Amino acid sequence: MKIGFIGLGIMGSRMATNLQKHGYSLVVFNRTRSKAERLLGPCGTFSDSPAKLAEQVDVLFTMLAHPDAVEQVALGADGFLNHLRPGALWVDCSSVNPSFSKRMMAESARRQVHFVDAPVTGSAPAAVEAKLIFWVGADPPDLETIRPLLLCMGNKIVHTGGHGSGTSMKMVINLLLGTGMAAFAEAMALGEGLGLSSKVLFDSLLGTPAVAPFLAAKRDKIDHRNYEVEFPLRWMQKDMHLATVSAYETGVAMPLTNIAKEMYRLAMRDGHATEDFSAVYELVTGNDQPLPSSASRSLAGDPKGAAASAELTRTERTTAKMHELEARK
Repeated sequence: MKIGFIGLGIMGSRMATNLQKHGYSLVVFNRTRSKAERLLGPCGTFSDSPAKLAEQVDVLFTMLAHPDAVEQVALGADGFLNHLRPGALWVDCSSVNPSFSKRMMAESARRQVHFVDAPVTGSAPAAVEAKLIFWVGADPPDLETIRPLLLCMGNKIVHTGGHGSGTSMKMVINLLLGTGMAAFAEAMALGEGLGLSSKVLFDSLLGTPAVAPFLAAKRDKIDHRNYEVEFPLRWMQKDMHLATVSAYETGVAMPLTNIAKEMYRLAMRDGHATEDFSAVYELVTGNDQPLPSSASRSLAGDPKGAAASAELTRTERTTAKMHELEARK
């Protein structure tokens, strides 16, 4: 079985590496070739275009950032979809919206190519350890064909149903992650504003039914203000935006998600786009913003009032940002 892999970012590069570790040879393509270098050698060759890659493979994996990127490599100039042989399998692991997956399935079927949507849950460490969860929308025979490959990269496969259902499940999961992180940040901001320390809040909240388990893994990032990326904030904002698009398409109201996605957009504006999505904490709490110069001057010689004024300023900043969110609705 000849395998192709397109998209060698944070997740894709680690997934491709795990396929190679299990003895599979890959033909790879990435817009930035340098990201492919460590995969090249006896078990990896680089193709000059998606089209040339497609001519060499039986199964093609894509792991790309957003629907436009997927559509470009599939149907754009030098796209692969017209060059896969009839009967080949295209497995899209990208986080896209369900209607897009269904459209790609239709485009594939026109060319006698089998399509599978198989997005994953898990951050970069899980990708390294081959502990990803695959949410698979596919015809059962196609899933069985690729099952051994998926198990090289993950430790759980859930067949969610027909085409688009895997993408649907991933969208629901990321919506819960995104809104959960934003709600936790807001709760922490209130707690700190009421005089509770972040340590007391973390120690008291983590492990209780009120807090999602994944938040425990974000404590170190927040404590040290070091948002080393596991899942980029800009892609969380993208996924939440796609959820609102899907809600519009299906007549579902999602007021909380619409507000939360704009919080992530504001965090992007404030410079957190390429950090981990937990950096939305900085937007809500205002911890990354210095005091205005006028406030700093007024606090000169008044160290006892500094902490209280800093809290007041932080609250004012958060309130202003929430007003901006409302104005953008």
